[in-house]
Amino acid sequence: MVTDRGLQVLRAIVQDYVDTHEPVGSKSIVERHSFGVSAATIRNDMALLEDEELIAAPHTSSGRVPTDKGYRVFVDHLAELRPLTPAQRHAITSFLDGPDDLDDLLVRTVRGLTQLTGQVAIVQYPSFARASVSHVELVPLEGGRLIVILVTDTGRVSQRLVSARIELDEASMTHARRVVADLIVGRAVREGAQRIDEYLAAAPDAPGIAAATVAIVRIVAEELEEFRQDRLVMAGAANLARRESDFRGSIYPLLEAIEEQVTLLRLMSEMVADEHGLATSIGRENEAFGLAEASVVASDYDATGSRARVGLLGPTRMDYPSNLAAVRAVARYLSRMLDDDENAR
Repeated sequence: MVTDRGLQVLRAIVQDYVDTHEPVGSKSIVERHSFGVSAATIRNDMALLEDEELIAAPHTSSGRVPTDKGYRVFVDHLAELRPLTPAQRHAITSFLDGPDDLDDLLVRTVRGLTQLTGQVAIVQYPSFARASVSHVELVPLEGGRLIVILVTDTGRVSQRLVSARIELDEASMTHARRVVADLIVGRAVREGAQRIDEYLAAAPDAPGIAAATVAIVRIVAEELEEFRQDRLVMAGAANLARRESDFRGSIYPLLEAIEEQVTLLRLMSEMVADEHGLATSIGRENEAFGLAEASVVASDYDATGSRARVGLLGPTRMDYPSNLAAVRAVARYLSRMLDDDENAR
């Protein structure tokens, strides 16, 4: 059984190993921390921690490093979130100030967070299946091309240039705008998508205006489907290469997860948050996702009633208190900005 002092020794080992990237020995603990006991006593405490599989010897060195289990105990019971410095808080507000729309806000979020922490930053889009379409615009261009613009009441804007492959005269556009608006404007994305499916199932197979309208409605349907899909925005993948020595094996599985997104979406969605909305998944806890050498820390944020997460991906040897504080601060700022934007509508 690990004593209270033993747990404090574990805290010291985690903190020193994160700071130095060197195995931690009893002598350095005595020198760096005020335990008021001898190195021999600390060695006994470390032996108990090793028996509990909270620390391990990476090689024949007398030093020890935290295990995944040790990091878990540290995060759950020993870590104290470090308040962000005024400079860090100013950096967050500077990065997130004055976005053009939700897409721009989330891109700014991950860029700012990865610069602040040196980890891979991840943010989930809120679920837009419950959002309502507040505006749709169809802009015809030369050569049968069309710009489709969709806006939701949550502030997301989708703009897509497509080839309709048909002639889009004024009569066709007027009719298509009226049909599309009737189908989706003022309705939830999920409901609008269902109404479009029903319209297309019964759509007339005819030339002229009817054919143009059907073609345009199909394009709008594709855009709505994009709204309904879960998505991530990420930045900082290059940080994995810079910290490759922190991983015992290849970083390829992490790069693959970043590229594919599906794995990270599942992991981010399944992580269990504490009462403060913070969630951590460490090392072997991610084995089912092929990310056994990585850790993810995340915080919930609120987007007009829809919950999503902002987080960081990196090696297990990370500064958990600082990273958790950073994602919590960014999540709170995101929630405030989205709430203010909603109230201003």
